[in-house]
Amino acid sequence: MTATTDGSAGALNPRAAAASKPTETTIAADDVLEAARRAAERSVEHLLGRQDEQGWWKGDLATNVTMDAEDLLLRQFLGIQDRTVVEAAGRFIRGEQLGDGTWATFHGGPGELSATIEAYVALRLAGDAPDDPHMARASRWIREQGGIAESRVFTRIWLALFGWWSWEDLPELPPELIFFPKWVPLNIYDFGCWARQTIVPLTIVSAKRPVRPAPFPLDELHADPGRPNPPRRMAPATSWDGVFQRLDKALHLYHRVAPRRLRRTAMNAAARWIVERQENDGCWGGIQPPAVYSVIALHLLGYDLDHPVMRAGLASLDRFAVWREDGARMIEACQSPVWDTCLATIALADAGVAPDHPALVKAADWMLAEQVVRPGDWTVRRPQLPPGGWAFEFHNDNYPDIDDTAEVILALRRVRHPDPSQLEDAIRRGVRWNVGMQSRDGAWGAFDADNTSPFPNRLPFCDFGEVIDPPSADVTGHVVEMLAVEGRADDPVTRRGIEWLLAEQDVNGGWFGRWGVNYVYGTGSVVPALVAAGLPVAHPAIRRAVAWLESVQNDDGGWGEDLRSYREEKWIGHGASTASQTGWALMALLAAGRRDTEAVRRGVAWLAGTQRADGSWDEPYFTGTGFPWDFSINYHLYRQVFPLTALGRYVHGEPFADRAAGREGA
Repeated sequence: MTATTDGSAGALNPRAAAASKPTETTIAADDVLEAARRAAERSVEHLLGRQDEQGWWKGDLATNVTMDAEDLLLRQFLGIQDRTVVEAAGRFIRGEQLGDGTWATFHGGPGELSATIEAYVALRLAGDAPDDPHMARASRWIREQGGIAESRVFTRIWLALFGWWSWEDLPELPPELIFFPKWVPLNIYDFGCWARQTIVPLTIVSAKRPVRPAPFPLDELHADPGRPNPPRRMAPATSWDGVFQRLDKALHLYHRVAPRRLRRTAMNAAARWIVERQENDGCWGGIQPPAVYSVIALHLLGYDLDHPVMRAGLASLDRFAVWREDGARMIEACQSPVWDTCLATIALADAGVAPDHPALVKAADWMLAEQVVRPGDWTVRRPQLPPGGWAFEFHNDNYPDIDDTAEVILALRRVRHPDPSQLEDAIRRGVRWNVGMQSRDGAWGAFDADNTSPFPNRLPFCDFGEVIDPPSADVTGHVVEMLAVEGRADDPVTRRGIEWLLAEQDVNGGWFGRWGVNYVYGTGSVVPALVAAGLPVAHPAIRRAVAWLESVQNDDGGWGEDLRSYREEKWIGHGASTASQTGWALMALLAAGRRDTEAVRRGVAWLAGTQRADGSWDEPYFTGTGFPWDFSINYHLYRQVFPLTALGRYVHGEPFADRAAGREGA
């Protein structure tokens, strides 16, 4: 991950961002196909060279420095500081600071208060003095933004662990939530799986309210050290915000009088819930934040650091570290081998790699072994559904996801496997599971069905990112495409998904991107799905999508969309050209029959002209989404797989064009 170092918060406007990009590399029209073929060949060679000997691919998953800061804070809290780790983390965090003293959460983005506070505290732990110029710039900016009091709840929880913030001034999160049945609002299964895994351990932390001795004061981070948390006026009692603020006041009162036996029983039940969901590799759900909070919660309940659960948990956290050649240490929030492997398999196959190529067979073998064949939390809403999905990570049997499952099936269909029956059995299980996870409205979320309660996002505690998992256009598009390839285009399940997608199309012609940035991703996911499912390219929805994509193409021939599109309409479809987003746009246009248009030719020329000599592409911009705007991701393999997929389809044509509607359903 590379951040700007000049303090720039990005271009003043999206049009300026597009205009400031390099000009298109000139390639004559009759040379575009040959240029695409050569670029695809170089990219295939590059990608094949990155495959692990076990069959998988995995690129770095870069987010922001809060991962690194919280890792140091965890080590400080547990008393397990390692000087080498501290120095390496400090080196990485310093390298991400912008010229104005802040830290952003995505490349080219503005300084973000909570990230800047956490980075500042981490550097204090690493030995940086508050009057060092880079630290003084950061603390001055923090004060100008209102200080710690204006930061998000999670940041203030970390500070409360050391007495830098009062627990009484944080939203209450009682462990008795664990007893709420699934039909009661705000039960733990009303939250998305990522939030659920974080909230359950935090109920223990909230009940215990631990405070470790602070290694230094942080008065310089308060706008007014005498009043670190100025009083705020509550929202009207008749508003939802007002209702939940008053509920939080009541929960603070309950904290003082909670029956000790009930509270102890609730915390023990929460601890059992946590331990039962620890993965074989020691992590929780394959993502870093729940693992961090689970380790803290169990430690507060008396699990010493030599307990097998704790040893495995701490070891798993070490595996999230990426050590760089310059000695810096970056923490990944998650690892994406299943996702990267299925996307790489699709890209290579669509670029003409033989379906029985050893690399594809090896990838298929690895993916087949990763299928989740035991129940997880998804059974709360689908208790009768047999398992059969795939997760995102190396180890995550509790939370397979619908998106990965659809894309893995699409990847496996491109491989000529020496054991066809094994392949067919796995695909049948995966299709059955995905179909069973359809929500009531006909669409699909990422991890759960019908995870759409309106209440969790209203809690004062939930001020950072999305905490529910409603259906999205990109996931639904991938499932519809998979079902079409499986010969189920006319199945009522698929038709309901198509109807939902058509109703969700934005007035501009694109689709919102929940898990990628943003309308370019959503549109690049949906158009190929609708065409695969039988919508003619002359359908009004396809025509509107094509017109929108062509209207937002940059002058250099590429496509880009800034993360600010999640907040500001003027950024929708606009931003510096990137390899991955250009790939998404081209995939949609090619599916829509626009291969011989000027827009496609220019997009292909941009990809060919910006490719590096080794067959790869540079992409400092973040094009992945964890939570829209709040948590952004730079998948380092996106810049390789999506351009190759687009180039391959330009050279070799659309995959499954002759059989998308011909296979019998599972």
